[in-house]
Order: sequence, then C-alpha cells, then structure tokens
Amino acid sequence: KTALAFFAQGAPRQPLSEKTFLSQNFSSLESIVREFLAGRTERIASASFGVAGAVLDDKAKVTNLNWIVDANSLSQTIAAPVYLLNDLEAIARAVPHLNEKDLETLNVGESQLRAPIAVIAPGTGLGEAFLVWDGARYRAHASEGGHADFAPTNEIELELLKYLLPRLGHVSYERVCSGRGLPNLYAFLKDSGRLVEPDWLRDKLLPASDATPIIIEYATENKAEICAASLELFISILGAEAGNLALKFLATSGVYLGGGIPPRIVTQLKAKNFFQSFTRKGRFSELLARIPIHIIVNHHAALFGAAWRATENE
Repeated sequence: KTALAFFAQGAPRQPLSEKTFLSQNFSSLESIVREFLAGRTERIASASFGVAGAVLDDKAKVTNLNWIVDANSLSQTIAAPVYLLNDLEAIARAVPHLNEKDLETLNVGESQLRAPIAVIAPGTGLGEAFLVWDGARYRAHASEGGHADFAPTNEIELELLKYLLPRLGHVSYERVCSGRGLPNLYAFLKDSGRLVEPDWLRDKLLPASDATPIIIEYATENKAEICAASLELFISILGAEAGNLALKFLATSGVYLGGGIPPRIVTQLKAKNFFQSFTRKGRFSELLARIPIHIIVNHHAALFGAAWRATENE
C-alpha cells in the first residue's frame, strides 16, 4: 500500500487529508501522486516519501514492486522539492517525537540519555534502522540489515535453516521474520512432521493469496497449534535479531519494534519468549536486560516521520 497525506507546515502529526492506495494497481508512484493531487489547489512547499528499498543518488528500486522511484521525476510531478528516504528511516525519524500513547512498553529498562536507538520493523518485509545523537538532535540512518544472513540460536532454528537453504539459496532474517517469512516457518513445522495441519485449516489457507493474516489470527486466538507454534518461533527469532541490533549499535536509549505485525501480537510479545531471546547474549545478557524495549502502536509513525523530513532544514 501507499499512504499519502497533506500536512501544514509545523504540524507533522496532524494531516489535513490522507488517503491510502493499493500500490499494485498503479504503474508508478508518480501515477498515485497525480491521482492524490487531482482537484487540489494547495501549494506544496516540499514533499518527502518513505520507500521500501535502498535510496541511492535520490533513486530507489522498490523491494516488492516493479517501480523505480526518482526524486527528480517526483519533483517535476509535484512542482516542489522532493526528499526520498527508506521507509525504516521514516519510522526512525518519528521515534524521537513519539509519546506514551504511541507506544506499548515491553521492558522499561534504564534509558541512557542521548545514546543510540535501534528500530526493527517486521511487516511485509523486515526493516532495520538506527538513530545517533549528533550533538543537537537525533539523526536517523537506514540499513538493509533485514537481508543479512539468518543465524540460528537453537536446534529447531538449525533445522529450519537446513530446511530453507535448498529451497531459497540465501536465507536472510526477512525470510523467517516478516509477513513474507511467517509462512516459511509454518511450512517447516508442517513438512518436518513436527505438527499436523488440520484439514479445516488447509482449506482456509489453500485459496488465500496471503497466509500470514490467517496464521496470526488462529495463533493469537489459540485455534490451531501449528499456527501458535509458528508465531512462537517467529517471536523467538525476532527477539534474537532485536538483541543483535541492540548490540551492534549499543542502543542503550532503547529498541523500538515497528512495522505492521508487532501491534497485532502485543500479548504474545509480552510473554517471556521474546525477552529471553533478546537477552540471551552470553556475557552481555545483563546489559541487554537493562535496555528499554517499546512497540510502536501508532500506525501513522512512518507517515509522520516522512512529514518531519519534509519540514526539516538539513
């Protein structure tokens, strides 16, 4: 999906208007922008877009669409300066401006003033970003860490890797810790014979274009053991990778879980599985136990972060 909004200068949390489009119905971001702007008379001072992909030289190849997003082309469409940023950078830019209502806290911890912050966001894919203090404010930085090699931490994850390697070639964290990855965990548990797929569940999944919402629904409602086990494995992997990020960036100001999945599984994330995986880092377990962990439950965070970028002078 593509979410667009108008904001008044100085009010990046209060959209004047907003609309969401199904991305696959359009050939480019420009075509969506033109439809969004049709009939409007507001003068646009600047625009910013968070896109799912690496931004290099003001261009991005969108990860899950056949789009090339070009800031210069968009600028001509809008007749205003355009800034492109990775979608996780957009979420990260929102983090310093979030309040208690925007967050669900998993671990209060002991936040270190002006220390680095890490963001990990399982949605359709797995995004990762970080923030560092520059002496005046936090600066957000994107990464493509979700495509780094998956590192098993226990026997079942080793079996999972062996199952996926011949099927995928490269097994990244995104392949096992995202909306696209959750069905891989389900298939592993079924094909390995660890758990049985009920006939009624198979009949639900076969015609579905996206199995992930079904797996999450039946896991959170305890309607299918194989779905609950898939989600538990997902959470364990997410916890381990969130802990990896905390170590890599020494994110003692906090780790934030963004994306579309965490707000839907808050109860499951608050169970011991996630925190145990997050802190299971040998000699650094005690350090990780002191790091604050929050879920971003405001689904507008990426939109707000993009709006902040459009209004900042850099």
